[in-house]
Amino acid sequence: MRFKLFLAISLAAISSTLAQHVFEPALVRKYTESMLSEFHMYTKYAGPAPTALQGGSPQPESTLLAARQAIVSQISDGQIQAAAASSAVASQISDGQIQALASTPVAPVTQGSCDYWMEGITHQGIAAFNPNASNYQVFRNVKDFGARGDGVTDDSNAINRAISSGGRCAPGSCLSTTITPAVVYFPAGVYMVNTSIVDYYYTQMIGNPKCLPTIKAFSTFAARNGTIGLIDGDPYGPDGLLYGSTTIFWRQIRNFIIDMTNIPASSAATGIHWPTAQATSIQNVVFEMNSDNGTQHQGIFIESGSGGFMNDLVFNGGLYGATFGNQQFTMRNMTFNNAVTAINQIWDWGWTYYGITINNCSIGLNMSAGEPDALSVGSMTFFDSTISNTDTFINAGFSRSSLPLAANSIVLENIHLNNVRIAIENGNNATVLEGTPRNSYIAAWAMGHSYTPNGPNNFSGTIPPAPRPAGLIDVSGNYYQRSKPQYEQYSASDFISARDQGATGNGRTDDTTALQQAIYTALAQQKILFVDHGDYLVSSTIYIPPGSRIVGESYSVILSYGSFFNNVDMPKPVVQIGKPGDLGVIEWSDMIVSTQGQQRGAILFEYNINSPTTTPTGVWDVHARIGGFAGSELLLAQCPTTPNTTVTASNLDHECIAAFLTVHITPSAAGIYLENDWVWVADHDVEDEELTQITVYAGRGLLDESTTGPVWLVGTSVEHHVKYEYQFVNTRNVFAGQIQTETAYYQPNPPAPIPFPYVASYYDPQFPQRTVRDGNLTIPAADGWGLRIVDSQTIAIYGAGLYSFFNNYSTTCSDEGSGARCQNRIFSLEGASSYITVYNENTVGTHYMITIDGTDVAYYGDNLNGFIQTIALFKSE
Repeated sequence: MRFKLFLAISLAAISSTLAQHVFEPALVRKYTESMLSEFHMYTKYAGPAPTALQGGSPQPESTLLAARQAIVSQISDGQIQAAAASSAVASQISDGQIQALASTPVAPVTQGSCDYWMEGITHQGIAAFNPNASNYQVFRNVKDFGARGDGVTDDSNAINRAISSGGRCAPGSCLSTTITPAVVYFPAGVYMVNTSIVDYYYTQMIGNPKCLPTIKAFSTFAARNGTIGLIDGDPYGPDGLLYGSTTIFWRQIRNFIIDMTNIPASSAATGIHWPTAQATSIQNVVFEMNSDNGTQHQGIFIESGSGGFMNDLVFNGGLYGATFGNQQFTMRNMTFNNAVTAINQIWDWGWTYYGITINNCSIGLNMSAGEPDALSVGSMTFFDSTISNTDTFINAGFSRSSLPLAANSIVLENIHLNNVRIAIENGNNATVLEGTPRNSYIAAWAMGHSYTPNGPNNFSGTIPPAPRPAGLIDVSGNYYQRSKPQYEQYSASDFISARDQGATGNGRTDDTTALQQAIYTALAQQKILFVDHGDYLVSSTIYIPPGSRIVGESYSVILSYGSFFNNVDMPKPVVQIGKPGDLGVIEWSDMIVSTQGQQRGAILFEYNINSPTTTPTGVWDVHARIGGFAGSELLLAQCPTTPNTTVTASNLDHECIAAFLTVHITPSAAGIYLENDWVWVADHDVEDEELTQITVYAGRGLLDESTTGPVWLVGTSVEHHVKYEYQFVNTRNVFAGQIQTETAYYQPNPPAPIPFPYVASYYDPQFPQRTVRDGNLTIPAADGWGLRIVDSQTIAIYGAGLYSFFNNYSTTCSDEGSGARCQNRIFSLEGASSYITVYNENTVGTHYMITIDGTDVAYYGDNLNGFIQTIALFKSE
């Protein structure tokens, strides 16, 4: 599908010079507006035509349970590392006992067919900073609000009550807040709906993973009041989306069947509408769509935002399995069956797909959106995937005369084709790469601009694939991947509550001792620690020993405070994941680590654990959040922006120095798997009704020093630190899938490294110049690096969005045609580094895209892609 109104990667000048409130690129706003007309059949879907209806309400289906169980057996995670046997009192566990606990597996207890622990445990999570915390309900079972799940009753209103009750952040009346979190739980059943379920901010919608609940539309289903789809994550109002699509964080949908098959094929129906930003996910969901001729169904519709992550999805039928448009995303382990077009890519800057299976579709990936002189897809990285019985794998959209020149950049790697006539065709429907039988396997193929390491070279064709060390891959040669464990094979008795162990989570009491004791007790008793929702104040390091398994509830928060973490000359970890020398495995999911007030020496995450490459330590949906939220004491009132004041080390507000380093993977660490983890220094006040910008300082983003690896960074993003976002030093064997960064909005006022002194032991970059000149342009030269690699080997980055939107809170520096003058450099490769591969690097506002040992090798003007700049392939010497 092509846009009739092109907005594309072109960007009109942003109207105001100073963006005082939360920033959303004009491009994103324009794309969102365009969807109202371009996809009006979906965005204004009001129900089927009377002539299309094929009968009344559906009856219960006796085969659904068996179908759900079959699906679960294929896609749920049954490999759980358990803690080991020990009867020692928790407080008396020695280091030797911890190692024993970490290395002895424990078999789970087999439960009844649909019994799931989340239904059986006592729910006592609290929203610590909610004004009515004692009465606010975090966990909600939809059946407690009147939903029947019987396959007959219309459960729409009951489900919406379960989501909305308690004065929550409703679309149209609230843009964001952290004080009204919710887990909305669906037991097994068939939940019939006749109108959209509206998903609120800071909500986890969770179904029973053992027996996936079905949300099923009546044939008369109609989206009303600006909603789209059976589930709508961001409805439309008179002026567009009701939540800002680039600022809607911390939410999940997992473990469902979304069934649209009752809706007539001729009706433009959507399963989930999901314009979204970071720290969000959809996991373990099956979309059932009408497959009749002329079907207009689509499983997921995304037209806006700055994501994001999805995994373990199955799409059956439909015109489009999914329609995707967003700045960037990582998606893995997705299956598309019997769709006309499996993936309809309407725009992006960078997108990473892997572990994709496409079966019996006409087109696998359509990226032809836009007009020939204004293509709207920035880049696509696609690997470790299988395409079968599909006429055309990719409709790439480009032609010899298409623009921008760097648009629709493609990198393919490790692709298996089975009965695929055309692998890639261009915008004129001419074959660029033949399919089978000539090409049944694509080792690596790319199209776009390359630097190997010098360039630019405009190319298309086969390329050497990135080196894949044995420790990063599975037995099939694909990159290792593992989904967040949901512990469906365990019972409620296999869990220990942090609050039952004495931790309060009330945001006022020091929970250090109680939380640490809870971790030790769970390990000693071979239990999984359930950290009930709350804000757990800690005044010294929390240690997570090998063998621990920890699960949060709607992003439970560990919140550091006090003098222990406030010495910039003696930094301390808030959470220590293993001590140096620790061997074993840790599993951790659905939590946040944060700081309160001034914390100049805080290291939020310190990874020391050495885990096997076959069963690495896994951390899923565990985010860093520094400032900008209730309880942080780093809000608009404390840390306002000061763009009209020249900020120096002496007049800077030192009370807003909130962290030394956010994530540290130390030299002794190995076998670390991080998935959908967002490392965020707040650029705005989440609790402010206008999302007004703030200034909070954190020194360093993610530092990887693992001497051996492997390290997997799957769908991670790091934003707004002083010195750098990602830094790899003396490391090797790293896989990274669609990393994303933003330079601090206040820079260069003050410039880096202010307010953090140089520390050689942390391999800090130095910033000898404040500005540089290029003709008439004066460009900041002391902004934090987006990506810095020093003396490292075998790092493969499958998609990188390195963005610099601001100069002292002004966005004119990133306007298209302004000279990309927000900062001079953003990606530095230094020293004895080798076998470094970066696929599809996309930058914003940056004059030089790649710098090698201080020499600039990639100029933005050679790689124009509308608003962004794109290099499809970079390889070091």
